[in-house]
Amino acid sequence: MTQIPAARPAAPAALPRLSTTLAGAPDGPGILLAHGATGSVASNYGDLIPLLASSGHRVVASDYPGSGDTPRATGPLELDVLADAVVAEATAAGLETFTLIGFSMGTAVSVRAAARHPERVRGLVLTAGLAKADARTTVWVDLWLRLLAHGDYQGFAQARALSGLSLERFNALTPEELDTVLDPDPSLPPAGSAEQAALVRTLDTTADLPGLSVPTLVIATTLDTLLHPSHSRYLADHIPGAEYAELATGHLPMVERPEEWQNLITAFLAKHRL
Repeated sequence: MTQIPAARPAAPAALPRLSTTLAGAPDGPGILLAHGATGSVASNYGDLIPLLASSGHRVVASDYPGSGDTPRATGPLELDVLADAVVAEATAAGLETFTLIGFSMGTAVSVRAAARHPERVRGLVLTAGLAKADARTTVWVDLWLRLLAHGDYQGFAQARALSGLSLERFNALTPEELDTVLDPDPSLPPAGSAEQAALVRTLDTTADLPGLSVPTLVIATTLDTLLHPSHSRYLADHIPGAEYAELATGHLPMVERPEEWQNLITAFLAKHRL
């Protein structure tokens, strides 16, 4: 099987065209999704997309370089470039305005997109996110990068499972589920995992937050061992007028509490007519 090489120490390069999923009514209110690092549209939003589409929204969801069907980037990822590329896919799909829904690193992509394209963004939903990596997050990312660089896919699967699931959910896995979660197959993580993880280490949207002026919902994952809920609290405290909600889940609410997560999102969209 093809192994995932480590992040390439090269100059930033132009991104490949992002593979993009479209769903829902062509004339419906726009939704733009931004997934997390080492994830994909399918893994983060596979169940949310049909739900939003069935409620009349027009959904646009792009895979970052090295995720889904998007080719891997030829250099390091930059937040501005990635945010612009995601917005470009929305406009190419015919969305003049949209609500951004971001998960994990996708919250930073969403915030930067809103800061750079305020005329297009009508609302924000930010789940399990961050404005800037703290020491603990940096150690997690460095561990992921080291495991990828050494081709240790068993260790990478273990690290992602330990950081992604809450203690209760992890310990409740059946032997069969645990085997699936810890599968060391090197073809399972996205090919661009290293570049995406490296971006988490360097991103910083703290200066963007006070200038945001659209309805915003921040959802904290209170049992999160990867991104402590204090990161979400910071986002809510520094985005003017932001609403705040909590879910008792690890880093992956779409795995542990999907219905509760989806209900928070759809209720917010309905409340603000987004």
